Amino acid sequence: MRISTKGRYALRMLVDLAEHQNDGYVALKDIAKRQNISKKYLEQIVPVLNKSHILRTNRGFQGGYRLAVAPDKCTVGEVIRLTEGTLSPLSCIDDDNEVVCERREECSTLFVWQGLKKVVTDYLDGITLQDIVDKERESYANDYVI
Repeated sequence: MRISTKGRYALRMLVDLAEHQNDGYVALKDIAKRQNISKKYLEQIVPVLNKSHILRTNRGFQGGYRLAVAPDKCTVGEVIRLTEGTLSPLSCIDDDNEVVCERREECSTLFVWQGLKKVVTDYLDGITLQDIVDKERESYANDYVI
């Protein structure tokens, strides 16, 4: 499985919003600047996140974006599923796959791919935006010079 730029940038955007959640609505240009991501690219990601319950938008003066959920309620797995569609390494084990593999019943490696999916899903669903923010703050706290 390979996570695209879209998935990685969406996660970075949401972590940025989690870090600045007390600032009210945050302008996309500010996120783009802090994260060194093209504003145009973020504009392509916003509609995907807007359709979910994760992002809240406010237009006009003082407009921008903010998290619609607490950072400890949004997992990395949720963000990746929104942007990438699935965490499955193979289409034959996708949860919403309508096409059933004709070899499924006799597939000797099916358990391998199901196990991989479970490990990846459990891992990514076990990390929240708040966990990332806390880890980042911890690394900054340990980076002092006398």
